[in-house]
Amino acid sequence: MTVELREMRWWDIDQVLELEKDLFPEDAWSRGMFWSELAHSRGATATRRYVTAEDGTGRIVGYAGLAASGDLADVQTIAVARDLQGSGLGGRLLTDLLRAATAFECHEVMLECRVDNIRAQKLYERFGFAPIGFRRGYYQPGNVDALVMRLTDPSASVQGTEING
Repeated sequence: MTVELREMRWWDIDQVLELEKDLFPEDAWSRGMFWSELAHSRGATATRRYVTAEDGTGRIVGYAGLAASGDLADVQTIAVARDLQGSGLGGRLLTDLLRAATAFECHEVMLECRVDNIRAQKLYERFGFAPIGFRRGYYQPGNVDALVMRLTDPSASVQGTEING
């Protein structure tokens, strides 16, 4: 299956919300949250990068977002449709975000990951993220803790990494 990564646009929000609610039913983002993030992703003063992964039929099968502030970036979200988890798409999305962090001249990237999401933690570790702490009860309403992870020098993590598509 061919999957193309492209910049997320406002007309993608409906499909993104469907995937969001399927993957994160207890703590799904709202339509307004996506609109707000996309408002900061355009123009010369952009501080966000949001990308979708679209299959050959026009179905959005993944998405990811990054926020930048000064020399620090934060991975806001990464999601991959259940039928494509384990396919490498999460790595492609993360690579795109790390390239954006480098373009934003960020020297450090942070993220929070559910403590029970071992698959995601392994992905982040492969890219050089290291655990640095916890945020107790971060994911609500389920009161699930977040593992805080940090990557220094995102440009080194994506050197030689290819994004096909």
